[in-house]
Amino acid sequence: MHVLVNAAMSADGKLATHRREQLRISGDADFARVDRRRAESDAVMVGVGTVLADDPSLVRFDHERRAETDATGVPARVVADSRGRTPLDAALCDGDAPTYLLTSEAVSRDRRGAFRDAGAQVVVAGTERVDLTDALTQLEREGIEQLLVEGGGELIFSCFDAGLVDELSVYVGPLVIGGRDAPTLADGEGFLGEFPGLSLASVERLDDGVVLRWRIENERL
Repeated sequence: MHVLVNAAMSADGKLATHRREQLRISGDADFARVDRRRAESDAVMVGVGTVLADDPSLVRFDHERRAETDATGVPARVVADSRGRTPLDAALCDGDAPTYLLTSEAVSRDRRGAFRDAGAQVVVAGTERVDLTDALTQLEREGIEQLLVEGGGELIFSCFDAGLVDELSVYVGPLVIGGRDAPTLADGEGFLGEFPGLSLASVERLDDGVVLRWRIENERL
């Protein structure tokens, strides 16, 4: 499986305000770029924090670009949710796009059944927290080979920590958000050593910001 992490952050590295309020960081040109990347992906993944804060549907993509690829159907939607906190009426469960809920054994069978009744396909991986390596292996068996991870910071850190990321694409927008408690690109526990190494692949000016693209090095720094 090829895993691309894509995010938009402020010039000071924040994804949102310290209140976790949804914020428009990029413009129309970057939205179009993201829609193309979604169209090229088999699935788009977010963490439960993003679901609770923004209730995204993740159904928007570039239909013309999708038609140019070998992909069939529409990109699936994936949410990583260790404790089963996703609302049963979340927008992710609406519409025709397949939805996968990655969760752990800590979630009760009744709760898992409720998610299935709501239209999600439940993937159990891990005892207390989602084992992303196992979960993505199961998704790959379902035919998901190109996965686009859109955040938030906890999920992005977990993907890096598990060594699952192949590419990182970041739009850096022209604003400063500030706040020591505001979410950043990669939250979680943080690395104290053996930092994931990045190799800069391209720089593109877009809207009033810039898109930075990195390939992930196999060796940690």
